[in-house]
Amino acid sequence: MLDSQVISQRRGRLSGARIGRWFWLVAGAALLAAVLVGSATHSITGAAKEGDEQVSGAGKTIIEGGGPGLVPVTTVLAFHASGQGGDFECLALMPPVATSFSPESGDFEVNAMYVTGKVTSLTVRGGTAVLHGTATVTGIGAGANLPFTFVAQAGGPGTTATLTVSGLTFHETLLEGQITVH
Repeated sequence: MLDSQVISQRRGRLSGARIGRWFWLVAGAALLAAVLVGSATHSITGAAKEGDEQVSGAGKTIIEGGGPGLVPVTTVLAFHASGQGGDFECLALMPPVATSFSPESGDFEVNAMYVTGKVTSLTVRGGTAVLHGTATVTGIGAGANLPFTFVAQAGGPGTTATLTVSGLTFHETLLEGQITVH
């Protein structure tokens, strides 16, 4: 009788241990399933976000042909945009002396133009991004709430970009920095 009682207790413990293991096995499987479903859902929604058009860039450019009288003009620009909008900044600097033969013609310290704006739409085709928005412009072409278009190629130095604002078009070549389009 003692043996059957011990066996019964062991069976009870084993049954309890089996139930405990079974519980943790089921709980672990449910947790794993929840993680996998959550991960799949995140991947699906993440893929949609990753598929959104995006562009960003910053760097220093030179404007092809310079300003009036062959005055060289460089710009410092920074921008980012997605389908939800973005920001655009471009500061054009020129030498303090208007002649290209002056020793100061390489000192880019005069603010010729500053464009600061909000991107309202973005189109991406291949490695080219087209940003549209409205900007405040100081210096050349000054005004508020002016429409602008910025077309940028993906790449580093040598990459081209074109800014159209205030009825003016500036063809620029990136000297330093990077433009990323995806």
